Amino acid sequence: MINEIKLDAESRMKKSIESLKAGLTKLRTGRAHTSLLDHVTVSYYGSDVPLTQVASITVTDSRTLTVSPWESNMVAAIEKAIMSSDLGLNPATSGKVMRVPLPPLTEERRKDMIRVVRQEGEHARVAIRNIRRDANSDYKSLLKEKEITEDETRQAEDATQKLTDKYIKEVDAILDEKEKDLMEV
Repeated sequence: MINEIKLDAESRMKKSIESLKAGLTKLRTGRAHTSLLDHVTVSYYGSDVPLTQVASITVTDSRTLTVSPWESNMVAAIEKAIMSSDLGLNPATSGKVMRVPLPPLTEERRKDMIRVVRQEGEHARVAIRNIRRDANSDYKSLLKEKEITEDETRQAEDATQKLTDKYIKEVDAILDEKEKDLMEV
């Protein structure tokens, strides 16, 4: 019973870390990477689909992405979707190929991005702490139903706290790495 609760808590904490990593890939550093456009959706025959399903995205150089739509009538829709995204990018279209230059980040923009990164990190920490709280309340309910002893409850809570500390440190390491990435010129 206790092991099931621990395993569930650990898997949920891992998911929180994965969610944080996914959220941080959307924040752009100074370099171009294809995951930058992952959350952009395009209107395709009346339904919104991810950009990756209607075009191929490649990195031309460190500051340029190339978007090649599979259908030539999608060029205008893709261009509009990229411009209306929250990334602040302006694609340059030449025929069927779109080049998306990434402007260099200003110092002020870098500081704003770091603020956003720290906010994402705090959300991840709160999620991990909530998972710990849920696991501890499960232990207490088992104790109340007299399925486990007080000593087992205390040991389980200590193990969950160690797990929480481990994942909070992982969040901090991810944030430090992303901040270093953002401050590189």
